[in-house]
Amino acid sequence: MADSRVRPRFSDRLTSRRGAWISLGVVLLVMVMLFGAFGSAKAPEGTAQSPTDSESAQTSALLDEFPNADRQSVIVVASRDDGDVLTDADTTALEKLLPLLAEHADADPSGPVASDDGKAAVLVTPITVGETNAETAETIQALRDDLADSTPDGLALQVTGGPAFGADIASSFASADFTLLLVTILIVAVLLIVTYRSPVLWLVPLVVVALADGLAGRMTAAAGSLWGLQFDAGIISVLVFGAGTNYALLLISRYREELLATDDHRAALSTAWRKTAPAILASNVTVVLALLTLGLAVIPGTHGLGISSAIGLLIALASVLFLLPPLLAVCGRRVFWPFVPRPGDTRRPGRAWRAVASRVVARPVVSLLGGVALLAVMAAGLFGTSVGLDQIEKFRVQSESAAGLEVLSAHFPPGEAQPIFIVADSAKAADVVAAAGEVEGVVRAHPVGTTTDDTLTKIMVTSEYAPSTQASLDQIGELREAVHALPGADAVVGGAVATDLDARTGNQQDLLLIAPLVLAVSFLVLLILLRSLIAPVLLLVVNLASAVAAIGAGAWLSRVLFGQHALDLQVPLLAFLFLVALGIDYTIFLVHRARAEASARGTKAGMVEAIAHTGSVITSAGIVLAAVFAALGVLPLVTLGQLGLIVGVGVIVDTLVVRTIIVPAIFALVGERIWWPGSLRRGVPESHGDAPTRGESSHEPRELAADRA
Repeated sequence: MADSRVRPRFSDRLTSRRGAWISLGVVLLVMVMLFGAFGSAKAPEGTAQSPTDSESAQTSALLDEFPNADRQSVIVVASRDDGDVLTDADTTALEKLLPLLAEHADADPSGPVASDDGKAAVLVTPITVGETNAETAETIQALRDDLADSTPDGLALQVTGGPAFGADIASSFASADFTLLLVTILIVAVLLIVTYRSPVLWLVPLVVVALADGLAGRMTAAAGSLWGLQFDAGIISVLVFGAGTNYALLLISRYREELLATDDHRAALSTAWRKTAPAILASNVTVVLALLTLGLAVIPGTHGLGISSAIGLLIALASVLFLLPPLLAVCGRRVFWPFVPRPGDTRRPGRAWRAVASRVVARPVVSLLGGVALLAVMAAGLFGTSVGLDQIEKFRVQSESAAGLEVLSAHFPPGEAQPIFIVADSAKAADVVAAAGEVEGVVRAHPVGTTTDDTLTKIMVTSEYAPSTQASLDQIGELREAVHALPGADAVVGGAVATDLDARTGNQQDLLLIAPLVLAVSFLVLLILLRSLIAPVLLLVVNLASAVAAIGAGAWLSRVLFGQHALDLQVPLLAFLFLVALGIDYTIFLVHRARAEASARGTKAGMVEAIAHTGSVITSAGIVLAAVFAALGVLPLVTLGQLGLIVGVGVIVDTLVVRTIIVPAIFALVGERIWWPGSLRRGVPESHGDAPTRGESSHEPRELAADRA
């Protein structure tokens, strides 16, 4: 039997002269086939905010059973430019707009109805909404265009209401995804150029990650269509670009390091692949498993984001591990021009990081206390933080529908634009109307339609409270309590405010369920990777503290810099998941190297050596990831801007403080016991110790040695 030692390893075949071209051809062929198979897929455009089994969702489903269920009212709010009372001439001019509105209406428009203070009036126009907000946006835009051409002198007209809000969201995203992609690519390109200091090298990982993002977009769209998933494609692009670039940075950094030890660039690349693949794989598995826990979420958008993001990150992993190495092998050492690493090069990276790490492990108590104090100050930003934005606050840039709602709320009962709907048994409809009318804050309640078989009645309730305020949310609970108490009514309460209440409950439920699962997944991965109980527990506690601190700092910055008094509903959960899972990435990059170095040098010296070799790449990766998440700020929704801000701040702090100061200090204090109950196998130092040299060529098969020539 042939000695297994002479068998070429997978990494050798992947990077050999012939193997690289074969691998490159196979991977590109597979990608082309997948692009072709999923190129026409389109993800569903649903934007359900509350759990599918919530009362508001049940009400929405019942409302679809009523005649003209696709008919909703658009409200045209009119006010004078000078803020004065509307005159009789103004009212007459508004009446003349009814024929124009009728051209876009599904039924006769009505109005104008003046407010009690006489400073505003509304025209109500029923329209047929499209299957998606994008389709409705076309109708809304046509209506606005006609009104702009016919606005009476001295008046301001604003189109608002439920359909207008949905249309404005769809319109704001019409070109936002392309803008996000362009900004993300520019950010990654600039940072890669700065990191590599090469006019050529940055193109290789950027092309690989861009291909991965394009394929991920098509495959996640297909998955969304197949499984009915709702998700934000922009977040998936950010994750693929951020994580994919991080993996590429780690691999190329180790490749550069190995090139300093051997003349054979293919052998150096093979060694780099073998030494980084476990850390990259563990990192990816951690984030993917953490994302898959979102599959248990009750909020449809959160549920769909977890599954689709996991698919995107698996594609990024495969691209970096199987497309990037053969590309680098084909390009050769010269791809690093003008700073080409060669054996004997006196320019050794990591001196500054080695100095920092040496100071930290020399004074671990002071370093640890300083790092923890900084995290505590950041976490203090959580005091005074609330969760939940109303519809007006969700737009980063003011929309016409939001501006119209503000005018409407100033002169009419604030709940006029977003009425509450109750669906009840027709035989008990009168009792339901009476019970609803007795609830505090209800302006009026009246039936507005029945199903074709007259078994169900739709009741519209107008509130005096502004939508999504605490008073309006409490009112939904009181309404439900009142109508549920009526025997035989089978009444359910829905509408925009009820949906908001159910969404808040659902997001809180998701946070309490998924946050512990994310921590459990991270712990198991660290346990398997490090073969220790103490290290994973300590690292996870530090990571949790870092995540909480980042959320606190991000919430404080949102209030101080942008005047956003609250975080949006999904931000705490998604920010926590990304901060913990992505923070574990850098922990794995560092501690995986530290364990290998500690086998030869001991834990303290091994940690110093690990930071010396990984400090630069982890910092570069952190800056890239933070900048990519910050790109979410170009999107129009406050939710994504807040998420980008929190994760960006968290990743920077995690990179510069947690990995550089807190973790090394903990390892220095605990010492060799950090690996308990496992033990370190004393052996050859990690740094270049197993890099193939010319003297090792006799252990390779002849054909492989010839292949490398």
